[in-house]
Amino acid sequence: MTGMSDNRDETQIIASILAGNTHEFHDLIRPHERSVYIMALSLLHNEADAEDATQEAFLKAFRNLASFRGESKFSTWLISIVLNEARSRLRSRKTVKVESLDEPPEDQGHFTPALLRDWREIPSEALERGEVRYLLQQAITELPLIYREIFVLRDVEELSVNESAEALGITVAAVKVRLHRARIMLQKKLVPQLKKANPKRRWFPWS
Repeated sequence: MTGMSDNRDETQIIASILAGNTHEFHDLIRPHERSVYIMALSLLHNEADAEDATQEAFLKAFRNLASFRGESKFSTWLISIVLNEARSRLRSRKTVKVESLDEPPEDQGHFTPALLRDWREIPSEALERGEVRYLLQQAITELPLIYREIFVLRDVEELSVNESAEALGITVAAVKVRLHRARIMLQKKLVPQLKKANPKRRWFPWS
């Protein structure tokens, strides 16, 4: 039985921790451990590095808990911390790809609609097949960092547009544009591979 079982909300538990009941911190973060780890893993592509980044993010959250003002969800605050930690580790590897300076400003909000309304339109029974799940995971891995981040936040972790914007420190318009571009990139990557895997199947309505 955890400290969350007494039906206190996160605000009350945070107040209790700050009052000296530090043993309750694990109860506070337990519901978010998976999401934070997945976020780290999606960026770092290495389980050991992701575990280290997750642990470091939780340590930083503990040390800076008094600075959490409740203006956003606690889970969003945690995600923003692990994002920064993962980015820092990527910079230290010197593997972050420089984004093209020729890309249009993200806040313009003008972009061509994707051919596929949502990547989830891939048939659910297809996603249950191991090889298709692998193709999707690989395609996500190959996305440039800024698009990988937003895709994982919105379409994997299912954060709202506003929560994603808060976690990344960008505008709602930028979230929408980045997600749109991420989905197009995945679509272009996946369609030829899916057709190769099963050329007789119509994977998409327009194919």
